[in-house]
Amino acid sequence: MAGGGGRPRSPQRALLGMAAIVAAVVEACWGAPGRAAPEEGQLSIGLVRKNVIYGNVRHPENVYVKMLTNSPTLVCMDLSLSQEEIIDPKYSWTGPDGMSLEGQGYANLTGAGELVLQGFQASMSGAYTCTLSHRIIETSAQEEVDVANTYRFMVYAYREADRVYQVSVRFTAKGCELAANARFVEELKKIVENLILDLTCRVEGLSYRCHSLEVPHRHSPSELFVSFRVNPFALGWEDLCGRPPRHCEDATNRRAQQATDRIGEFFRKQTYTLKHEFRITPTIHYVEGSFSVTPIDSCRPGFGKNNVTHRSCAGCCVVCSPGTYSPDSAVSCRVCAGHRGARYGAKSCP
Repeated sequence: MAGGGGRPRSPQRALLGMAAIVAAVVEACWGAPGRAAPEEGQLSIGLVRKNVIYGNVRHPENVYVKMLTNSPTLVCMDLSLSQEEIIDPKYSWTGPDGMSLEGQGYANLTGAGELVLQGFQASMSGAYTCTLSHRIIETSAQEEVDVANTYRFMVYAYREADRVYQVSVRFTAKGCELAANARFVEELKKIVENLILDLTCRVEGLSYRCHSLEVPHRHSPSELFVSFRVNPFALGWEDLCGRPPRHCEDATNRRAQQATDRIGEFFRKQTYTLKHEFRITPTIHYVEGSFSVTPIDSCRPGFGKNNVTHRSCAGCCVVCSPGTYSPDSAVSCRVCAGHRGARYGAKSCP
């Protein structure tokens, strides 16, 4: 018996409850190109079939599909109904434009009411609706009743965020007014650029400031505070994406991470070099432990982050919904002040 005066749970319901926990862990570990909002009643899907999204008559299911991949399998019934015998089922799917999906090249439909959207594009985002018509036979009254259930899936294209890295590092200096400081920083930039040249990453936004520091029980040194960004979009980056560029943001993010790791290793070696190879410490030298990195995310035009509207895909760059746009590599979609367009992925207002 369930505690607190609740109804007894059948072994089948108890098993489904355990399945929910297992499926959630499996999905978190495996991941998938398509993501669904973690709604109650949706969690046990993974144990039944991997990467399958069932409908819900109470509310739309939010589904997120990575650009240029296939969607999860969308099923025109809810999970509980899928465990029952269905008499004379008929399925009807319509796309965001309200037209039937029958015969559409990108829509893979099965006789069991399942839909897979192939090669998903931003323009394919929107509401996908299916209706399941079937019969219920009342044996006691010897009646047949026709019923229809409607399910709605809100399907959104998304990209992984593009990532650049803000790097900060410090060097000692003899004084802040010396022209040698600027020359040193320029040489430093050339060295770092050569380090990551083969990764088609570039150094941008390099700047420095010189400050005099008060250090207890020591003389007051000057230090150069140097900062720059590591950007994976140097000339030729598109050539590394392949054709078609299915997961180009993944590749560029990996290259940016590799470049940053390589730069970090370069600065860490400066400490060893100073301690073991120099008999006299140079006037300008790396301050041990000063290297730091901060990742900065951005989204491609037509995409943006929104951890309220798309909380189950908060780290994703989700296609801008109708009435919003993103003209540049910002982080969020902006609202159109005037006339609102009806398409997804707008880069400007109509």
